[in-house]
Amino acid sequence: MDDIKAYIESGILELYALGDVSPEERAQVERMAAAHPVVREELQEVESALELYAGENAIQPSQHHRNKVLNSLVTNFADDSAFRSVHHEPETKVIPIAERSGSNFYKYAFAASITLLIGSLLALYSIYNKLQRSNQQLIVLNSQNTRFSKTIGNMGEELGVFRDTTFKLLKLKGTPKMPSGQMTVAWSSAKKKVMIDMVDMQLPENDSAHQYQLWAIVNGKPVDLGVFDKSRTDSVDMKAMKPVDLAVAFAVTLEPRGGSVNPTMSEMVVIGQF
Repeated sequence: MDDIKAYIESGILELYALGDVSPEERAQVERMAAAHPVVREELQEVESALELYAGENAIQPSQHHRNKVLNSLVTNFADDSAFRSVHHEPETKVIPIAERSGSNFYKYAFAASITLLIGSLLALYSIYNKLQRSNQQLIVLNSQNTRFSKTIGNMGEELGVFRDTTFKLLKLKGTPKMPSGQMTVAWSSAKKKVMIDMVDMQLPENDSAHQYQLWAIVNGKPVDLGVFDKSRTDSVDMKAMKPVDLAVAFAVTLEPRGGSVNPTMSEMVVIGQF
């Protein structure tokens, strides 16, 4: 395993991806990739990183060179000798310089630099992902803190109902429509506040097309105090309803969602009076 790691870190995979290897080295890389999945995966990552780097740093050729290459491909299979200047300027003699024996050092140094660049890109990508996860966690924590603060506020308000001597508790009992139904209403005429107990409420869950509606009987007439849903997932223990300062009784009917202007007497489920 150490030999494979050393082989990967040698830079040969980067040179292979760049096409700067001898036929023997190319055959060796392909044998190693076929025999070792870790080498094959590393080679795929190197090729992907080089493609990404090349795409981000590509330079568009000038229009002159673009036309020259395209014309060369069409007319002379990339032999651009046909497009030399008509003046036939003397060609500069090029004296070939023998490749130094140490050229492999520079090849491997370049490959090592590419490896370092790829490692840096992967590290930055990992850090970016961690920052994204941290931001998401902060958003979740902030949401939880908001819900917690709201819950604490509701609990304080609920405790205030039982400590406030201006509140009266009225038990509403079931009607022939729903004999087993019952719920508790807390009402302060001095503060004009009405709260209903969602925890001990004995009413079946309403469907999506209907809602329960609370009514106060004031001077012999029903007054709408708002609608509510009965659900197993209620997040509050006490729910505030519309204010009223005078009432001799309270009742609840089952109405179409959104409530009704007048109560449907045949759908009255609980009622109670002082």
